Amino acid sequence: MSFFEKLFGSFSTKELKKIQPIADRVLALEARYQAMTDRELQAMTPALRERLAGGETLDDILPDAFAVCREASWRVLGMKHFPVQVVGGIVLHRACIAEMKTGEGKTLVATLPVYLNALTGKGVHVVTVNDYLAKRDAEWVGRIYGLLGMKVGLIQNGMEPEERRPSYAASVTYGTNSEFGFDYLRDNMVSSPRDRVQRGHAFGIVDEADSVLIDEARTPLIISGLSGAPSAICTTFAEIAARLDPENDVVLDEKRRTVYETENGLAKIEKMLGSEVYADLSGATANRLRQALKAQFLFKLDHDYVVDGGE
Repeated sequence: MSFFEKLFGSFSTKELKKIQPIADRVLALEARYQAMTDRELQAMTPALRERLAGGETLDDILPDAFAVCREASWRVLGMKHFPVQVVGGIVLHRACIAEMKTGEGKTLVATLPVYLNALTGKGVHVVTVNDYLAKRDAEWVGRIYGLLGMKVGLIQNGMEPEERRPSYAASVTYGTNSEFGFDYLRDNMVSSPRDRVQRGHAFGIVDEADSVLIDEARTPLIISGLSGAPSAICTTFAEIAARLDPENDVVLDEKRRTVYETENGLAKIEKMLGSEVYADLSGATANRLRQALKAQFLFKLDHDYVVDGGE
């Protein structure tokens, strides 16, 4: 810790001092909502929405909304947010990163700011890293929102637009970063607004932000028809990938199945290619490179794929 941090305190320490009194107000409301019936607890959702319509802000109703969600969680899951988890929920509501280790209840923590922001009626997106987690979380903690009179939507790979639209219309929508991303791109390609499946982007929570916003973000989301790209281009990228040094030219993460070029590798690639990879604003060149790197360094013959009859 630096001298200035010792003297004035770190940014996180100062923020936590501001947040703690709010968390204490949430915890102080526990007895009030414990005494309510399920019907009375559910009635708090329209009551809180009325307060918003009356001019109060989300920060104004946060203590009550968090306390209501906390009690609902206890009734349907048998789990009540610990004080530190309430603090984590306030951090997420403030659009900051809450670092938590596996097993510390990230999914449960997220329900607090999700419920609060869903009260606006504009919808909340909860972004996970795969379809399994999205489905699991929607079904598990979705019971909390159900008790409080909210609908939960789920976006899964392979769903038709007619199935996606009502899921996006729900108070809370669970899905993966790629599904949300592709739906956004498709919505910008439709010929009529009524063909869109999403209804806007008011508030979202990203689970495993490092994976979604850093690792997964290295792979561009591209929507197109048949590109008609000659096979020679693909062959060129394959030849370039084969000439790269796995120690110095690429960063390989076999656990997460990701691979990308280093600065040294990119310089070597562009020299062999004779042009800049990211100068192509369509992303097609970068995508071909990414596929070539995956084929060269991640996919193993007779393990990930087979060659049969030359194909």
